[in-house]
Amino acid sequence: MQTKELRLALVCYGGVSLAVYMHGLTKEVWKLARASMRRQAPAGTELPPARDSEIVYQALLDTLPGLDLRVVCDIVAGASAGGINGVLLARALVEGHDLDAIRSLWLDGADSDALLDKAAASRSLSKLWAIPLVWWVRRRGLEAEDKAEVAAHGEVKRKLSRFMRSRWFKPPFSGAAFSGLLADAFAAMAAGERTPPLVPRLHPFDLFVTVTDYHGAPRLLRLNTPAEVTEPEHRLVIGFTCPGDGAQRHLGATPDLVFAARATASFPGAFPPARISEIDTLLASRGEDWPERQAFIDKILPGRAHPESVDLIDGAVLDNRPFGPALAVLGMRPAHREVDRRFVYLDPKPGMRPADMASTTPPGFFATILRSLADIPRQQPIRDSLGAIEAISTRARRLRHIVIGMMPQVDAAIEAAIGMRLLLFSPNLERLAAWRSKMNSEAARQTGFAYGAYGRLKFGMVVERLATRIAALGGQDAAAVRASLWRHLTSAGINRPEAALTKAGAASAFVLFLRQFDVDFRIRRLRFLIRRVNMAMTGADDATAAALGKVKAGLYAILAPHLTCWPTGGQAAAGNAIADPEAALQAMATALDLKSLDARSDQALIDLLAAGLPRRVRRELVAAYLGFPFFDIAILPLIADGNADELDEIKVDRISPDDCVALAKAGGQRLKGSLFNSFGAFFSRSYREHDYLWGRLHGAERLIELVVSSLPTAQRPDAATLHTIKAMTFRAMIDAERPHLATVSDQIDAIAAACAAMASD
Repeated sequence: MQTKELRLALVCYGGVSLAVYMHGLTKEVWKLARASMRRQAPAGTELPPARDSEIVYQALLDTLPGLDLRVVCDIVAGASAGGINGVLLARALVEGHDLDAIRSLWLDGADSDALLDKAAASRSLSKLWAIPLVWWVRRRGLEAEDKAEVAAHGEVKRKLSRFMRSRWFKPPFSGAAFSGLLADAFAAMAAGERTPPLVPRLHPFDLFVTVTDYHGAPRLLRLNTPAEVTEPEHRLVIGFTCPGDGAQRHLGATPDLVFAARATASFPGAFPPARISEIDTLLASRGEDWPERQAFIDKILPGRAHPESVDLIDGAVLDNRPFGPALAVLGMRPAHREVDRRFVYLDPKPGMRPADMASTTPPGFFATILRSLADIPRQQPIRDSLGAIEAISTRARRLRHIVIGMMPQVDAAIEAAIGMRLLLFSPNLERLAAWRSKMNSEAARQTGFAYGAYGRLKFGMVVERLATRIAALGGQDAAAVRASLWRHLTSAGINRPEAALTKAGAASAFVLFLRQFDVDFRIRRLRFLIRRVNMAMTGADDATAAALGKVKAGLYAILAPHLTCWPTGGQAAAGNAIADPEAALQAMATALDLKSLDARSDQALIDLLAAGLPRRVRRELVAAYLGFPFFDIAILPLIADGNADELDEIKVDRISPDDCVALAKAGGQRLKGSLFNSFGAFFSRSYREHDYLWGRLHGAERLIELVVSSLPTAQRPDAATLHTIKAMTFRAMIDAERPHLATVSDQIDAIAAACAAMASD
């Protein structure tokens, strides 16, 4: 069976009270990831029972024809309301926490009365002079749909009045209450049902939330004239990284995550700016410590003289659609198997308002100010981000074109250098090592000047990697370690790729250095061979495809130790790398021990190639392995900017109310949270229940479509089967949620009727 990863990078937009809807969306991502994890969990692993949509997701993954599909969400980026949900989802994915446990916190806690600053609240008879303004806002200053909702719902009328009568020129909502709600959410998740992490230990995970630094941090810029200028930087990204080093999964300290979620959603005018001191007060009131406090401050607010008083506001002010941070880490994703990479963005309020576009009346004074400050910056299209993604995909297509075009020439070079021996003799350790050394030399000789540039580029990349690793191990400045290594290697004459072109090039100091330290070349070669296996599987007969499937699985097993071979501690010499770089390099070479790793990898590769492959296919794979230096010389300069690990095309998918039509007859396209300029869900429990339920339904519909789209076209279920799968998911979901959603029972009945109609179509 073919093994494949559907790898999701999630980008969560802002939307104020539409955060409740986005909780429903992110819960479905979590449930799909849990269903995938269950299928890979070792026998005997204790797991909580699967519930509602998770059961259907697991059944769907179990029945995909000829495909073992694993779903991994490894990048989450969010702003404002999307930032809150991104932080909560990330903790659940990385540490196996329970998102079901925070349903009531969203439905009860995301209420205007609960969030209202009690010091800012007014009695019903105070501010009599303001009552006419309140009624004007409720009756005339609202859109038609908003006025209809006020008239129909007494709860909305009462809470909107209290919201409007709160203290003027002060944020009506309490930052302390908001932080407390977030802390309660993390505590509830940790106390709920636990599972193993939903992100494998050998796979990195990154979380980003955008924040706006109100005053800005000084940034020194170097120019021609004047030599230096200082400008304020207001854009801030708070990031959390969980490396794929095999260690216990941990995203970050809970106070760090609470502050990140609080800061990214500090909507201007509604909440006060977020401050570190607010979290200090919260923890003191609960008798809790924050041991990581200083390290966290140093990471997000480096060099600030008074970090406790730095004011941070909503991240959507400057970056409501944070594709950039997610794209920046793509190059650090290892590919343990074939990958279908998707960027999935969650947009709770998509599209344009036709009424605004059709209007011929000039905007008013206040409308122009408010829209220019709030709406327009948040609603900028993602054209630039899509352009960046398309550029990556375009490069992937070009690289494939280069590789395919080079194959005949590389095959001819191998034929001239090794000839019939590839067909007459099965590779063993001695032959494979000799053939590999010969082809490395041939590639260096035949590419001439290009090899000199390639050799220097590769040497520089290895030194950069060494400097970073040694500095981290020894706790020293990376720039100083880098300079020390370069001085030592240059003075020793090691940085001379032309030495590889001499008669004794295989024994030159340059080649020996790469044999000791160039892990990345070995990783690129194995991934290249895996891609060659994928090409060979296209059109192969069943027996050959099955044999190639075993080879591919074995190649990923060979690849795995290369991804984790860099030492994480214990190298005492690294602490003195600046003064004694030679000793630091020797200690690193000993710790890596690539000679032994090469011997184990070679033997495993030989065993794989001897396992039932037709001679022609075996020759093609050996030729791809031996000919890789030719391809690397051509390709490395094109991928040396950090995106070397993923050379496949990237697809972009959206999840929004506009994209979900399966239950259109039951409603759901218009979210209640979008009322009152996206504050609507704060004023009604029934609004929150409505949006939360539709978030789950929309998330399920689109995620099922994403899973199915990973299949080859010929293997995808027909429309009727897909309808049945969706209906089963929706039905399981509403049955599970009905006891918790008392105010939308009529809506649930309508959804149940729509599900019955879907099943009978």
